[in-house]
Amino acid sequence: MYVSLNGVMVSGKVPWPEFARLAARFGYGGVDVALGPAFKEGLAETRSLLEHLRLQPAVTDFPVNFRKDDAAFRTDLEKLAPAAQFAAGIGCPRMVTWIAPSSNTPKAELRQIYKERFQAAASVLARSHVRLGLEFIGPLHARKSGPYEFIWRMDEMLDFAKECGPNVGLLLDSWHWHHAGAKPSDILAAGKDRIVHVHLADAADLPPEKVRDNERLLPGEGVVDFTGFLQALKKIGYQDGLSPEVIGLFGRLKDKTPEEGAKLGLAAARAVMEKAGVA
Repeated sequence: MYVSLNGVMVSGKVPWPEFARLAARFGYGGVDVALGPAFKEGLAETRSLLEHLRLQPAVTDFPVNFRKDDAAFRTDLEKLAPAAQFAAGIGCPRMVTWIAPSSNTPKAELRQIYKERFQAAASVLARSHVRLGLEFIGPLHARKSGPYEFIWRMDEMLDFAKECGPNVGLLLDSWHWHHAGAKPSDILAAGKDRIVHVHLADAADLPPEKVRDNERLLPGEGVVDFTGFLQALKKIGYQDGLSPEVIGLFGRLKDKTPEEGAKLGLAAARAVMEKAGVA
């Protein structure tokens, strides 16, 4: 496992490819690739950049809008094949997205819509041997923001991912893992093949109704069981990126620069990894 720089840690203020150079400068082992800008730079240029910087391309975003109507989804789906070929070509056969835990559509209806869309996308990605990770969202306020609750538990999202395709799994975020009430045993049950990528963030000791998704802590500052979390990942043989994603960091530390945010994320991630014995 290695630590990868996520755009949240620089408050989105450092564009690609300077973002990758920043990751290398501060000693990250990998970088979350900004698909759009990197694609424009080109396959050869991006491969050369990553090789020169000695960075692992940890993950990239899923460039298909599956949340709107079918026409919008189909338009984006037509562009997925070249994006998948690019991701595979730079050595990053992993894409991720998140799924809201509530909506304006009844759960059974939305589940069928999303299932059909992700099955279609997974089929395209499979041609380039690219995996797709779906993130479940745990906090209570997000689950109650729409009239209909949707999938928010780790085990249920895992079952859904399996229905979508053999190359579909989870984007596992320690923050959501904690707030969804998941345990290390859930990680063991998922197994290596279904954990596509990992985010790291910590949580304050608050009652569920007080938790807000944009008020996260650096790994090691709160109550998340990082030792159990990381040791379970090690046990299943996970060997890819761990991306600190501390949403709200720059609101909490208003005087911090993107460079300082990057340093804080790396130091915190390394500390919990060392404590868990997985560094």
